[in-house]
Amino acid sequence: MRGAETGSIQARACRVDAPVVMPRYPHRMASSRKDADLGLVAPGPVDGIRVGVGGWTYAPWRETFYPDGLVQRRELEYASRRLSAIEINGTYYSAQKPDTYARWRDETPDGFVFTAKAPMRIVQAKVLANTLGQVEAFVGGLATLGDKLGAILWQFERKLDRDDFATFVDGLPEAANGVRLRHAIEVRDADKVDATLVDLARRKNAALVYTDSPEWPSLADVTADFVYARLMQAQSKEPTGYTRAALKSWAERV
Repeated sequence: MRGAETGSIQARACRVDAPVVMPRYPHRMASSRKDADLGLVAPGPVDGIRVGVGGWTYAPWRETFYPDGLVQRRELEYASRRLSAIEINGTYYSAQKPDTYARWRDETPDGFVFTAKAPMRIVQAKVLANTLGQVEAFVGGLATLGDKLGAILWQFERKLDRDDFATFVDGLPEAANGVRLRHAIEVRDADKVDATLVDLARRKNAALVYTDSPEWPSLADVTADFVYARLMQAQSKEPTGYTRAALKSWAERV
C-alpha cells in the first residue's frame, strides 16, 4: 500500500482477510456501492492501487474540494467516496478512542481503507524497545477499523540506535484482535538507511516508505507484500499538486 501526506498513492496492496469485529463496536448495515445521498460511487482500488491523502479536515478544502453546503461532520463521508484511502495524521498527536475508530469505519464505504500514523510518544521515545507495550495498546484500538485498516506508518525523524531499532521492529505485532497488521517504516536518519535496514524490513514483511522527497531518504526496495509511497513534492501553485507530466510519470511507474 502506498500513502502520502498531501497526496498519496497506494499500490499493489495485499488483501486483508475478513475482519473479526469486536462485539462492542458492531458494523452498521453495509451500504450499497452507490451512495444515493451524496450521489457518489466509491472508487475503490484500481488494479490493487489505492490513492489517498493525509487527513480530511482542512478549512481551505471547503472552498475547493468539498461541495457547497456540506456540513463538516460529513466531510469524511464525502472524501472517502472520492478517494480509496486516507492517512490518519491525528493519531500521531493524540490517542483516539475505539468508538471514534468505529464511527470512522461506519462512515466510509466498503473497499475503503485508512492508514494511521503511529503516535509521537512512541516513535520519538529515547528507547524504542521500551514502548512495545504502548504499541500493543495503540494497535488494539486501530483494530476496531477491521478490514478498513490499511498500513500503520512508523515515521522516525531522529537519530536511531541500530540495535534498539531492530528490537523494536522485530517486536511489532502481526495481528490485533483478529485483524492482520501491516507496517510501513519511514526512516529519516540517513546514516541508518542501508542494506541492514532493507534486510530488517524484509524479514518483518514491513514496507520501507518511498517519500519522493529530496529532503528525506527515499527507498525503492520492495521489502513487503505491499508498497507505500508518500508523495511529498506537491506544489501549491499546481491545482493538482503535481504537474501533469509528473502525474503521468507516476501513473506509468505504478
